[in-house]
Amino acid sequence: QVQPVESGGGLVQAGDSLRLSCTLSGGSMSSHGMGWFRQAPGKERVFVAAINWRGDKTQYEDSVKGRFTISRDTNIMSLQMNSLKPEDTAVYYCAADSATPYVAARESSWYQYWGQGTQVTVSS
Repeated sequence: QVQPVESGGGLVQAGDSLRLSCTLSGGSMSSHGMGWFRQAPGKERVFVAAINWRGDKTQYEDSVKGRFTISRDTNIMSLQMNSLKPEDTAVYYCAADSATPYVAARESSWYQYWGQGTQVTVSS
């Protein structure tokens, strides 16, 4: 069973940086498109960023463009988050797509595997 595993969440102040990482147990990351989603308290889970299997396609939600960078290596996918704002506070989920890995998908329905999430809290 493929299982994404997130790490790197924490409590930071506004303006700080944080780096989230995701590894994939039970599967090869090189055969999956990968994405980050987040869910703030009382809100739906929403798209943050995505990268395809080769790393040559990326997509970002408008509010994080210029602040967040998604990247991937052989066995790890990362989300570098700079200039963090209180509104970035959420549980961040890593997701893996094996069906259309060449796509950096924005829609959660395209992903088959989900991690448990890691909390990111940004204080003002």
